[in-house]
Amino acid sequence: MSTANILVVDDEADIRGLLEEILTEEGFSVRVAADAAEARRHYEEDTPDLVLLDIWMPDTDGITLLREWSQGGRLDSAIVMMSGHGTVETAVEATRLGAVDFVEKPLSLAKLLRTVQQALEGGPGGRPARGRQLVPPMVEPIGKSAIMHTLREDVKQVAPHDAPVLFVGEPGTGREAFARYLHSLSTRASGPFVALVASGLSDSNAENQLLGSESGESVDAGSLERARGGVLYISELEDLCETAQSVLLGALERGSFVRKNGALAIRLDVRVVSSARPGIEQNASGKVRQDLLSLINVVSLRVPPLREYAEDVPELLRYYVDKLVDTEGLPYRRFSVAAQNRLRNYPWPGNVRDLKNMVHRLLMLDNGEVITLEEVETQLAAAPTVDEPLVKQDLLALPLREAREQFERAYLQQQLILCGGKVGQLAKRVGIERTHLYRKLRSLGVDFRQTGGED
Repeated sequence: MSTANILVVDDEADIRGLLEEILTEEGFSVRVAADAAEARRHYEEDTPDLVLLDIWMPDTDGITLLREWSQGGRLDSAIVMMSGHGTVETAVEATRLGAVDFVEKPLSLAKLLRTVQQALEGGPGGRPARGRQLVPPMVEPIGKSAIMHTLREDVKQVAPHDAPVLFVGEPGTGREAFARYLHSLSTRASGPFVALVASGLSDSNAENQLLGSESGESVDAGSLERARGGVLYISELEDLCETAQSVLLGALERGSFVRKNGALAIRLDVRVVSSARPGIEQNASGKVRQDLLSLINVVSLRVPPLREYAEDVPELLRYYVDKLVDTEGLPYRRFSVAAQNRLRNYPWPGNVRDLKNMVHRLLMLDNGEVITLEEVETQLAAAPTVDEPLVKQDLLALPLREAREQFERAYLQQQLILCGGKVGQLAKRVGIERTHLYRKLRSLGVDFRQTGGED
């Protein structure tokens, strides 16, 4: 019978009592703590073999407490995190700080005991074998739609390999979340995930930022070095300046790099994962060097806009309500069915980022437990109007006549472009008599002369 000492840290009394009872019956010596202060006291008095540590607690959260032990050089126990609302970011951070596994709430007895045994077999403070998945299923990008299921499966297929991956999608679709998910499933999961915003690099700083620099005995590591053993994630690849592209291409082709003002070649040990807007595959703008794009675009995965999987909107709303309530202490509110249906039919031009921001605003308003359709309409009406393609326009917010005119205007503008500005060809294409079409274009304010002229 095992005599290992286990410390359970959770602010919920029912969970503490349940875990204490179960683990004691299994032969473990168990102590419990309701908050971080009590956990610190038990930890100092008698360092446990294993700590079951809840992430979300009222005074000091579990990640902060783990960081405190880790950075203080006192991480002498195996740490298993517990959470019902895990995210990629918290999972990766906990792993980096020394956590060996996660347990998802509501707790499964079989999974709990298996995790405890595996953590103890690894030894105090020990890490699992290389390649073991540290990020639990709960941090998977959510969504029950077929399109999201397919994307998750594609990521799982690609993750074990070390080939560069390019996530293509509109801004706000969650491309970085999928990049982190891929990293969490790979053999580099225990390594760093270094995110680099391409627009933050300029011709004057690109070499320092990517390669690092030396000055005497002082060394300033660049992104390629800081990502060693893990992933370098480049956000918005098409925004890379020419110097950054040249530096990155050289390092990838040689498989090594030299710090600025340095002499020693450092072996490149990173997986490059990047994101870009649609159209990068053809490189129509020519912003990215073709030789660099060929190296980086070994595997391309499309991250869809939210309007293509609108059936997942209710689940996303619930997810962000729970997350923001837990992480920011905002009051809990639920969306009415009418509000959810309205948002399912909203085009979300800013994608998931827009949805999260709206949930944040509505929770901060705290106008009662239920978020009504009227509140949602007020938020949508306040959204800035931008010149978006028709597919991103919120036609449901307009009266019928205005919605019809907006659709006709966008429809005819796009068709006119396809016809090279020739109204005669347009008339044949859309099936409208030419004289009537001229009147229609003028009434809608469509200037065919600027598009290409009459024929």
